[in-house]
Amino acid sequence: MNTAATPTLSVKNHRRLAVFGVISLLLFLLLSTCSPRTDQLQQIKATGVLRISTVNSPTTYYIGAAGPLGFEYELAKGFAESLNAGLEVVVASSPAEAIQMAREGRVHFAAAGLAITPEREKTMRFSPAMLRVVPQLVYRMGETRPDNLDDLEGTIRVQRGSIGAELLSEAKKKYPDLKWEETDDQETEELLYQVANNQLGYTIANSDIISINQRYYPRLRVAFAASKSQDLAWAFQKSGDNSLFDAANAYLEVFRGVDLPRLRDRYFGHIEQVNYMGAVTLASMVQTRLTRYRKAFEDAAEKHQLDWRLLAAMGYQESHWDEDAVSPTGVKGLMMLTLDTADFLNVRDREDPVQSIFGGARYFRQLLEQLPPEIKEPDRTWMGLAAYNIGIGHVFDARSLTRSLGGNPNHWLDVRNSLPLLTQERWYMQTKHGYARGYETVAYVGNVRTYYDMLSWITNVAPGRGQQPELEQEPPLQTPAGAKKHREDPLHINSPIL
Repeated sequence: MNTAATPTLSVKNHRRLAVFGVISLLLFLLLSTCSPRTDQLQQIKATGVLRISTVNSPTTYYIGAAGPLGFEYELAKGFAESLNAGLEVVVASSPAEAIQMAREGRVHFAAAGLAITPEREKTMRFSPAMLRVVPQLVYRMGETRPDNLDDLEGTIRVQRGSIGAELLSEAKKKYPDLKWEETDDQETEELLYQVANNQLGYTIANSDIISINQRYYPRLRVAFAASKSQDLAWAFQKSGDNSLFDAANAYLEVFRGVDLPRLRDRYFGHIEQVNYMGAVTLASMVQTRLTRYRKAFEDAAEKHQLDWRLLAAMGYQESHWDEDAVSPTGVKGLMMLTLDTADFLNVRDREDPVQSIFGGARYFRQLLEQLPPEIKEPDRTWMGLAAYNIGIGHVFDARSLTRSLGGNPNHWLDVRNSLPLLTQERWYMQTKHGYARGYETVAYVGNVRTYYDMLSWITNVAPGRGQQPELEQEPPLQTPAGAKKHREDPLHINSPIL
């Protein structure tokens, strides 16, 4: 009896255990389903990474001599820091692609100088506005100024998916004969460059980027506003998860009241074109400011085998000989040294004019020594100036482009012609260090050379005790072979006559 009963009890127990196991599994699955999922904000805090899409431009994101810069970059970096996260930047080829990345969830949001438009609001949701700009149609000085879109006599080209493309599509209803071109492989800066060089009749861009580029392309002129003002904001994916969107809105609301005005001023508050008035101002400041620092310039130049007037010209271009100057990117002092550069040079106080001058002279000498020995004077000095402004890596990139385009990488004139190409994707994608505002560097070197000529004339002394580069008249800027040609040089800076 007992022997026969034992298996029967064992089977029953196994059945009970199986039923209990199934019930437990069902309860576990039910509880797991009911428990809240980790939202987007929690995921970012857990991984420590906030990922954004943007575009290369002076108003959004770019790599400067001191590292990553740009209005959108700094704003997003501040938000990431508020979440105790690092910022990962994904560079898109156009604003439309930046939006697409956010819409598809490849990035957390798009920060690319995006205007809030009814068309974009169909698929995206936007943060509070951070900037307000006016889309404008530009043409070249000397050409007939159009009064409206029905008055265009040449080709108008815009980026595909840009605010300009949207505005032209809407304007087509009013002007049925309106025709335009849309491009996938040209950025706004390249289109502005083409208009300034008489390669293109017109384009449409936002007022902020136009103002910045007018400093370097003085023949750019605004014909008229293509629409009313537009608000720029971050673009987020539409979803049921509001955690990140709400956190961004809360951050921006606080930031707008405290820090946003300063950030705006840093990037957009000092937009002005280079003109001959700067030369007149220099002549005056030779008497009012240079006299205080001349001995320091002379001593530093002698120590590092430089011409003191060239060093002084650099100081004037950097700060107008203002020992308390602070640049839009946070560099300080008379010679505008970054914090990292100052630490490397053992400059304890960047606002001490003597330390700044000696630090700047030492840094310039080190840059000159990093250049290949086959670069001879005066090209060596001009490339050293370019490196002081944009970073030695970008100068090497421009030399590589020059070589690939059939130019001489040891000649400043050829490298100078290649530097503006670093703003164009088709060229900077071929380089090691990527996007750079090379047209600024062309203007920088031209300005320093102009001021150097003037200081040599004003001081009317023998050549400096250090090495003096031989000066020559630069011909107009030329587009390298293989790149687009243009008729004139919008960046050429002539020496003023006082």
